[in-house]
Amino acid sequence: MSQRPAESVVTSAEPGIDRLSPTRRPDERPVMYQSWRHLLFLHWALPPEVMAPLLPPGLTLDTFDGKAWVGLVPFTMCGVRPRGLPAVGFLSDFHETNVRTYVHFQGKDPGVWFFSLEAANAIAVRLARAWFKLPYHYASMELTTGSEGKPYSYRSERRWPGPTPATCSVRCTPRGSAAPATPGTLQHFLVERYFLYSTANGSLFRGQVHHSPYQVRGADVEGLDESLLAAAGIPRPSEPPLALFSEGVDVDVFRLRRVA
Repeated sequence: MSQRPAESVVTSAEPGIDRLSPTRRPDERPVMYQSWRHLLFLHWALPPEVMAPLLPPGLTLDTFDGKAWVGLVPFTMCGVRPRGLPAVGFLSDFHETNVRTYVHFQGKDPGVWFFSLEAANAIAVRLARAWFKLPYHYASMELTTGSEGKPYSYRSERRWPGPTPATCSVRCTPRGSAAPATPGTLQHFLVERYFLYSTANGSLFRGQVHHSPYQVRGADVEGLDESLLAAAGIPRPSEPPLALFSEGVDVDVFRLRRVA
């Protein structure tokens, strides 16, 4: 029987926020399909007063145990395609790395605020900036996939737009057995996010995705060298990150909506 990664079972997220309804599939047709593979979730806790000034008007930090969290997440995208069209090689398969924190909108719809998203596909970067109003950057990237007991290696170097330097290099070795995170735990708070927020021309937008729960396990991290957090104006804590790994999920992407 698989074991869950070590986690606290005490619910310490902000009370009164519905965190289970967002995990259910919306009753509408997706606009896009994607697969996310070989995800390494690195997270650090920060004081809310450090992170709150970096958010746009209308969004509130979503905290756990009174702390804000910043995530650095390298992975690879596969089979990216709009509904009704086939995946097309170099346009549909590319690596990505994002820097993010966790927010809610007026006490509901807990989701992700992205400070930056690196992608190794210049066309995808331009389309995502236009369609989803997200701060994508083109980067040269590499991912060396591991096997059981062997490390995964991720590398990213931003090309455009700035600020630069903005790089990331890290290796990880997954450990233990994978299982879904338990609702109410820190791991569930960090990885099970189905809303994203973006801004354009003074308006706030919300997008939604749907996928099966992540199968997550712990990971041993070494060789972490990154400047993506600094490029986003975020001071990285000196302690090692909380590290989780997932082989991935298949994702339905729904249309962006203006909320404010």
